[in-house]
Amino acid sequence: MGKQHGDHHDGHNTFEVSSKVSEFEILELAIRELAIEKGIFSADDHRKFAEWAEAKGPHGGSKLVAKAWSDPAFKQRLLENGVEACKEVGIDWLQPTGVGTPSDYTYFYVLENTPQVHNVLVCTLCSCYPRPVLGMSPDWYRTPSYRRRMVRRPREVLAEFGLHLPSDIEVRVHDSNQKSRFMVMPMRPEGTEGWSEEQLARIVTRDTMIGVALPRADRTSDAGSLAEQVR
Repeated sequence: MGKQHGDHHDGHNTFEVSSKVSEFEILELAIRELAIEKGIFSADDHRKFAEWAEAKGPHGGSKLVAKAWSDPAFKQRLLENGVEACKEVGIDWLQPTGVGTPSDYTYFYVLENTPQVHNVLVCTLCSCYPRPVLGMSPDWYRTPSYRRRMVRRPREVLAEFGLHLPSDIEVRVHDSNQKSRFMVMPMRPEGTEGWSEEQLARIVTRDTMIGVALPRADRTSDAGSLAEQVR
């Protein structure tokens, strides 16, 4: 169990979410209507997927991390082949909704944080995100400010989330894309010795698996973080 670096506290809201329809949303709507017209999928198929995606939370990812913290053999399997290891906790990337979501089936990599390396996720192109394990991406993740600045000035952006990392920690930014999805495995915090997987899963929040926060034994949600203050 590695020593945690930095702290996470309230920050200023710097990722403004526009109420305007983005060019990506317009493109998605056009492609969706064309796909329905061509019979690739039906409007009902899309409705079922939308309902699944909206209801899905980060609980699958939390279970993966908690199990990896508790079971070294599972952790190794998860790091070697995330897609296959997910099946051990009931997540099938080919059929996550029960009806299949081919657009989400790419490849799934789990990135382990260490005392020397801190990983963080971004999608510079649009909003690629590991929905089968984390649910829908937060609004701030899709903003141009986060997407552009995280790859250029990651320490500055992390500091705006209240996460200040020592200079000797390497920050690795992983750009999600059409072929790859990522999830961060944070380090297990001190004070959790002897905890069950269920207890551990409660402190593995969405932000810790994106990489903009660190898990703490006394925190079970992202409430109060910058991520929840986005207007």
